Amino acid sequence: MILVLFALVAGSVLLLFLLLLLYSPGKPAPLKDKNGNPLAGSIFEKVFIEIGGVKQGMFIRGKSLSNPVLLYLHGGMPDYFLTPRYPMVLEEYFTVVWWEQRWAGLSYHPGTRPETITPEQLISDTEELTNYLRGRFGQEKIYLLGRSGGSFFGIQAAARFPELYHAYIGIGQMSDQLHSEWLAYQYMLDSYRLAGDSGMVRRLEACPVTDHIPAAYLRVRDQAMHRIGVGTTRAMRSVVSGMFIPSLTFKEYTLKEKFNLWRGKAAAGVHPLWETILSTDLSRQVNRAEIPVYFLHGRYDYTVSYTLTKHYFEVFQAPEKAFFTFEHSAHSPHFEEPERVREVLELILKGRETY
Repeated sequence: MILVLFALVAGSVLLLFLLLLLYSPGKPAPLKDKNGNPLAGSIFEKVFIEIGGVKQGMFIRGKSLSNPVLLYLHGGMPDYFLTPRYPMVLEEYFTVVWWEQRWAGLSYHPGTRPETITPEQLISDTEELTNYLRGRFGQEKIYLLGRSGGSFFGIQAAARFPELYHAYIGIGQMSDQLHSEWLAYQYMLDSYRLAGDSGMVRRLEACPVTDHIPAAYLRVRDQAMHRIGVGTTRAMRSVVSGMFIPSLTFKEYTLKEKFNLWRGKAAAGVHPLWETILSTDLSRQVNRAEIPVYFLHGRYDYTVSYTLTKHYFEVFQAPEKAFFTFEHSAHSPHFEEPERVREVLELILKGRETY
């Protein structure tokens, strides 16, 4: 009986491994026309270059090489693998560079020293990659988009190197993240008390957010946010079904790259970047840029506080700025409300002639 069970388990593991290999060719998917053929004049590449002395990877996609370049800075983990699940409009307007930063996704290397993952290094990497893209695509300036954690160093790069960018776009723009975590904690605790979920209330009460973030809170945070629709998206109720499974079935990663995607996510708490983010209030330290600045934020976003980002926008000084509220989104309006994003991008690009 034991041998039979062992054979069944071994067979299941082998089958799962073979299925993962089948879903892991690691080739970039082409953009297609209405007949299902690769779209003429489009770009779909998986590129590795050395940035800051480290081999780093990115996906580059766009419908036309005549479009401006947009460099996308992801948050806590790369999210390009979610694009097959959500209709995207960025590639209609830009040549989008989905860069996976050092120690994340395509750029994960276990030998990288944790102390090198700092805002200054990421800002330097952003500048270096920007200059590579300017040269490769023959564009004097590009657009910079920072999403969530990427917005923390993205807006600093935009403020420091305005000569490199047409404009800066922040999605889920960070400002005072320690205060944001406190607001999220209070909101979740109140919501679960109101819902009568005593189990989640006990878990949250056991790890209160005060002037620091307990490790136990970080372990329950994502689950608590997603269950009430204030996490990655309004509809995503589980990281497993909403992110882990889509990452396994994403064909543009190899099996090793999928493994490294989650190794990088698990290791994110080891490097000092998170503590630096928590100890920094951008509304006091980085509140001016010499280029247009646009914030796109979901009304139900508690991963990064909507209220605090609105305050940050009010004190931020820029030659042109605009704040766009997404009434039906949480932390990912570019995934949740693509048609509204289309409207916003058209407004942003119309202003391009003036700067």
